[in-house]
Amino acid sequence: MITAVFAADALLPDGPARDVRIEIDAGRISTVTTDTEPGDALRLPGVLLPGFADVHSHAFHRALRGRTHDDGGTFWTWRRLMYAVAARLDPDLMLRLARAVYAEAALAGVSAVGEFHYLHHAPGGVRYADPNAMAEALRQAAADAGVRLTLLDTAYLAGGLDPSGHRPLDPVQQRFSDGDVGTWAARVAALPDSAGLRVGVAIHSVRAVPAGDLSAVGSFARSGLGRGADDPRPLHVHLSEQPAENAAALGFYGRTPTALLERAGVLGPGTTAVHATHLTEADVATLGAHRTGVCFCPTTERDLADGIGPARLLADAGCMLSLGSDQHAVLDLVEEARALELGERVRSGRRGCFSPAELLAALTRHQAIGWPDAGRIAVGARADLVAVRTDTVRTAGARPEQIVFAATAADVDTVIVDGEPVVRDGRHRLGDVGALLAEVIAACQDVAEGGPR
Repeated sequence: MITAVFAADALLPDGPARDVRIEIDAGRISTVTTDTEPGDALRLPGVLLPGFADVHSHAFHRALRGRTHDDGGTFWTWRRLMYAVAARLDPDLMLRLARAVYAEAALAGVSAVGEFHYLHHAPGGVRYADPNAMAEALRQAAADAGVRLTLLDTAYLAGGLDPSGHRPLDPVQQRFSDGDVGTWAARVAALPDSAGLRVGVAIHSVRAVPAGDLSAVGSFARSGLGRGADDPRPLHVHLSEQPAENAAALGFYGRTPTALLERAGVLGPGTTAVHATHLTEADVATLGAHRTGVCFCPTTERDLADGIGPARLLADAGCMLSLGSDQHAVLDLVEEARALELGERVRSGRRGCFSPAELLAALTRHQAIGWPDAGRIAVGARADLVAVRTDTVRTAGARPEQIVFAATAADVDTVIVDGEPVVRDGRHRLGDVGALLAEVIAACQDVAEGGPR
């Protein structure tokens, strides 16, 4: 474990600082001294930032990168290819794939991942001998890769929604479902937290969880189950990613998805709405009034042609913004932060919709996944540190406080998680992560006619 580091530049809670020495004790920051000498501290290059939070991940989607663009298509055609990959995974393959994906995330500066987990069971919905075998594979994968994990175990009860009502599960979706909320909750309750894992919950969407079940998921999250009601589980939900979701909810329920969630009592500071792309003015006001968090995944939202969500309006309404890599079409959280601002520039026709400090806050919002003691370089915080080089062809000349507008994941040199070095000199402790990814993705691909190629 590292006991002290030194950086010529660092981004502290009150702004950029020079010649910063940070001492670490038992995985937490014990002192932060500026305008000082390095002494015996490990010298880190470039500018030092807090560890990044990837608030919304579907690790197994990484197997689709660069394989879904032959015929253009839509979100819904992409989803069919995703289902083909999902049909092939078992706990062993999930472990191998997630381990490589989380290592790729660490190389990009991520110290904690929120895994929106719905691939629970064997084909046909048959339970494994351990009903949480897939979740345990994810736990082990994160530990091997050196990142913390928030497992957002997802309720998934219906096959979709249209104006006539909820559809039954199709064959692939049967793997996602526990059948009813009570059975889902009992399975999740058997998943213990551990040093590097926190168990949260998720509502897949109002398409996959009927309105009558939404409040039960919210109550389960608030109960805390062993941690107490004053320490609820993080609750996430896909919200209004596609106009078709809004049309279906309005057609069957007469309410927008946001209004359905409000009626069920699941909105609030402990809840994070993911995407929130197609919202009405009333939806924005509702989310803001409840101080509901919103996670944007700009590289996925543009890859799937979902659209650009109203990020600035939501922030101004009172929503705390965070960022996720979602389907891992790109795994670069700095790019997600930059795209948050650039999307707003496209929407508004002006620059500077979000300041660099606001983008850094979104990039490091660990409280959205249940780690409120991470995401800042301050005494008492977890020692999650990322050194981003400022001497590469991308970053040379950039001001440290504006590094998010220049750097990419390739510029990450060092990553420390809870005081432990995970990435040094741009290399992960597991070795060649590209080779790990190539091997496991080849094993995941369905090479039968009609499968992803």
